[in-house]
Amino acid sequence: MEALDRVVKPKTKRAKRFLEKREPKLTENTKNAILIKGGNANLTVTETLKDIYALKKPFAVLYKKKNITRPFEDQTSLEFFSKKSDCSLFLFGSHNKKRPNNLIIGRMFDYHVLDMIELGVEKFVSLKDIKNSKCPEGTKPMLIFAGDTFDLNEEYRRLKSLLIDFFRGPTVPTIRLAGLEYVLHFTAMDGKIYMRSYKVLLKKSGCKIPRIELEEMGPSLDLVMRRTHLASEDLYKLSLKQPKALKPKKKKNISHDVFGTSYGRIHMQKQDLSKLQTRKMKGLKKRPAAKMAEEEEGISPKKSKSV
Repeated sequence: MEALDRVVKPKTKRAKRFLEKREPKLTENTKNAILIKGGNANLTVTETLKDIYALKKPFAVLYKKKNITRPFEDQTSLEFFSKKSDCSLFLFGSHNKKRPNNLIIGRMFDYHVLDMIELGVEKFVSLKDIKNSKCPEGTKPMLIFAGDTFDLNEEYRRLKSLLIDFFRGPTVPTIRLAGLEYVLHFTAMDGKIYMRSYKVLLKKSGCKIPRIELEEMGPSLDLVMRRTHLASEDLYKLSLKQPKALKPKKKKNISHDVFGTSYGRIHMQKQDLSKLQTRKMKGLKKRPAAKMAEEEEGISPKKSKSV
C-alpha cells in the first residue's frame, strides 16, 4: 500500500496521460468493476463471475487467479486491487461449507470500502446454457426492479442502489430506440432476489411503434441476502456530494404550474408618463386638402415658427 500511496512524478508523456486519467474530474468516468475469485471458488461461482463479466465488459477487469481473502474480516486486499486497477466497484466470489456459492458485491469511496452486501446463489443458469442470440459487448442495459421490499427495507434499498451503480454503464445524452437491446430484471419476493436477463426483440406491428417481445438471454440467478456491511448515513451522504460547478444554478422569480408551464416575474420601477416621448408619425400630419377645408371654415392654420 505504501508503494501506491507515494507521490509519483511521470517521466514520459504516456505516464502523464495515465495519471491524468486517475485525477478527480467534475464529470467522472464510467465506473469500472473488478471481479475477484476467492481461494476456494467452485465451478458455479467461477461461471457466475464470467457471465457477469460478459455483461459488464468493457468496464470490468476479471482476475483469473485465486486470491485468498475474506472481505468482511480484512478489506485491505480489496482496497489494494481497487487502487491498482482503478476500479470503484467489485464482485468477489467464494465457496465454503458454511456459505456455499457466495458472492459479495460492493463499491468503494476514495479507494476504501463504502458498503458491501453478501449474496448466496441458490440457482444459476449460465449464458451458454440458454441457446439464444446474445447482445454485443458494451450494450447499456435497461434496469427494472419489482417488489415493494426494494423501497421499504433499508438493506434492500441499498442493494438496489448498488445494483444500479454496478450495471448502469456509461451516461448517454440521447437514447436511440434500436439501442435498447436487453433488460436486466430484479425481483424481490419472499426473502429472495431473482435476477433475469432478456433480449429485446422489436417486431412489426403495422404502425410506427414496434411490437416488443422479450427473449431470455441469461444469466439467470436466484439469490438470497446474507451479511451486509453498510456505510453510516454521514459517510453515505458525503459520497453523494457533488461539486458546486455541477449543481444547477437557482433561477429567481420563476415558478411552474402543475402542467409544467414556466412563469416569470418581472420587477419594474414606477414610470413617469408625463416624460414619455411619443412617436411622431407621418401618417398623423394633416394633408393640404384638409388644410384648405379648415381655411374655408374660418379656422386659421397653425402659425409657422419664426426662424
